[in-house]
Amino acid sequence: MSAALSVTTVRKSFGGLVAVNDLSFEVERGELYGLIGPNGSGKTTMLNLISGALQPDAGEIKLAGATISGLAAHRIARLGVARTFQLVRVLPSMDAERNVMAGAVFGHRSLWGAELHELARELLALVGLRGREHVPVVAMTYIDQKRVELARAIASDPQVLLLDEWLAGLNPSELAIGIELIERLSRQGRTIIMVEHVMDAIRTLCGRCLVMSSGRLIKEGGVAEVLSDPEVVRAYLGDDDA
Repeated sequence: MSAALSVTTVRKSFGGLVAVNDLSFEVERGELYGLIGPNGSGKTTMLNLISGALQPDAGEIKLAGATISGLAAHRIARLGVARTFQLVRVLPSMDAERNVMAGAVFGHRSLWGAELHELARELLALVGLRGREHVPVVAMTYIDQKRVELARAIASDPQVLLLDEWLAGLNPSELAIGIELIERLSRQGRTIIMVEHVMDAIRTLCGRCLVMSSGRLIKEGGVAEVLSDPEVVRAYLGDDDA
């Protein structure tokens, strides 16, 4: 059986800057996989390459064995890749329910009518927004907008869900809720790749992780092993977080 996602010697440059430097890794079906590294290491660029927001200069990306690198973002979304963003992106003119409905209409799983409304309500309840379906998203708090964005991403029933620092900007109580929510999605069998700076979340949620630095892979493996590696400590974590 092929991996849910495979990345093979992928490279992306911006002028003289090599943001992703011949990176290779695989994510298995149902895995919650961490992608970590210091700011500027190329993590978000890698997610942009997977989702089609950027095109690789070299290398190949496969979704369930089929090549997706080089395809337009909307085609990759239809094939089953959904994502959230570092800075939350919602549809500001719509309420929460219609934001989530948009994910189902334009993503991997297309629904319409009563079934679509029912799915949107179910997913808003899943992310903790039961009863707030018709609240305008512009009137919501930051954490609730993040919840709407997450519900919209999973509305298409993606094969792979990309979370780009979804936990960033949350206070400690919100962070605990966010970690529990991602864990719940993982227990449903979803394949998730999460870019994250919150090491407690990586330790709690991920079985494996990959560390990038200056576009390169410097360590991949089990989370405990990776986070205790001296090269990782020097490159990213610092002695206090080791």
